[in-house]
Amino acid sequence: MLDVLLVALGAMAGAPLRYLVDRWISARHDTVFPWGTFTVNVAGSLVLGLVTGAAAAHGLPRSVVLLAGTGFCGALTTFSTFGYETVRLVEDGAYGYAAGNVLGSAAAGLMAVTAGYALATSL
Repeated sequence: MLDVLLVALGAMAGAPLRYLVDRWISARHDTVFPWGTFTVNVAGSLVLGLVTGAAAAHGLPRSVVLLAGTGFCGALTTFSTFGYETVRLVEDGAYGYAAGNVLGSAAAGLMAVTAGYALATSL
């Protein structure tokens, strides 16, 4: 039961932050590309890399991994919105943006999680 509570507490912080960051970034870009979702997904990948790296290399407690990794990062990042926005771009005929969203999100997310993991394990 404590595990579920930790995940829920992390999600309570991650979900509103995702919404606020997405709105803030989207308001500053006049493009159909979903920069807000891209940003929260890459940032969440970086944080998850840091958390899992710290857990692997330094014994970060499972409770922190549940709170920050599963709860916070799980709610901060959003695969469903990424998928929806990509489909919307295709429907609007913005094929280049759709491809850029898929390839860019995958590449940037993998680089971010790798960098976070490497940084945390090297400290």
